[in-house]
Amino acid sequence: MSAPGYAANKDAHLRRLRRIEGQIRGLHRQVESDTYCIDVLTQVSAATRALQAFALGLLDEHLSHCVASAVAAGGAEAEEKVAEASAAIARLVRS
Repeated sequence: MSAPGYAANKDAHLRRLRRIEGQIRGLHRQVESDTYCIDVLTQVSAATRALQAFALGLLDEHLSHCVASAVAAGGAEAEEKVAEASAAIARLVRS
């Protein structure tokens, strides 16, 4: 199996995920300290946007690396990668 499409940016992705993890920990602290509901919801919205941005970046890398390589090679693998990408996009749109 080849390296994932995000391999070239793995460190940046890990930094971004650590920031998101910090946002989630912040939510935990807010709830523990009985923070006002709207303030907690504002933080939930920020964490959600951060995860969505991460997912879109990962999807872009997947399309430009994994899917593009499979399509260039053709055959059943190309059809499989396109179907996987379509299903991933559908999941993101529904979330």
